[in-house]
Amino acid sequence: MIICPNCKEEIDDDSHYCDQCGQALLYCNRCGRVGMGRRCTYCGGQMVSPDEHSRGVSQETSYSNSISSGFVSHQFPATTPGINPPNNGFMPMGVPVLTMYNSSLNIRIQGINGAIIGRRQGPYSHFFQQNMYVSGVHAQLKYKANTGWCITDKHSSNGTKLNEHLLQPDVDMSIKNGDIVTIANVNLQVSIN
Repeated sequence: MIICPNCKEEIDDDSHYCDQCGQALLYCNRCGRVGMGRRCTYCGGQMVSPDEHSRGVSQETSYSNSISSGFVSHQFPATTPGINPPNNGFMPMGVPVLTMYNSSLNIRIQGINGAIIGRRQGPYSHFFQQNMYVSGVHAQLKYKANTGWCITDKHSSNGTKLNEHLLQPDVDMSIKNGDIVTIANVNLQVSIN
């Protein structure tokens, strides 16, 4: 059984769509995990359709296909664990770099479209794994062409705030340079370049 990344319900391992909410499923071409978006929030691999995953489509093939389909992107070299993308993935040209940081806690996050912020899941979990106030899946970062970078609370126990305003679950809130995002009890300064 696998967990649908959209509704969090258990579904059959060989599913192409969630039989509970209808979400089309994507699989990471590196680690095989189910997710949403272009990049895996665990290892940074390319998310591909179940058919491409079963054929073993490589990252290079996916990259070539993305160029031929009109999606032009920069490829960044892989780095050591603990260093966050864009170094681990593809970032579309023209997307501003999002950084959220707290110098006193030694936290520096670089935004990944679709990435989960949480104590147990997502590429930033190593920053929060010892903080029991941060939910396992706490919030999500998204980039939208029309509004820019957004943050979404994912029904966290202790809430997500933007400039001291508590966010409603599953509502995308646009974040701007200079904002303060609060994940439970952790304040993060927003820098967008």
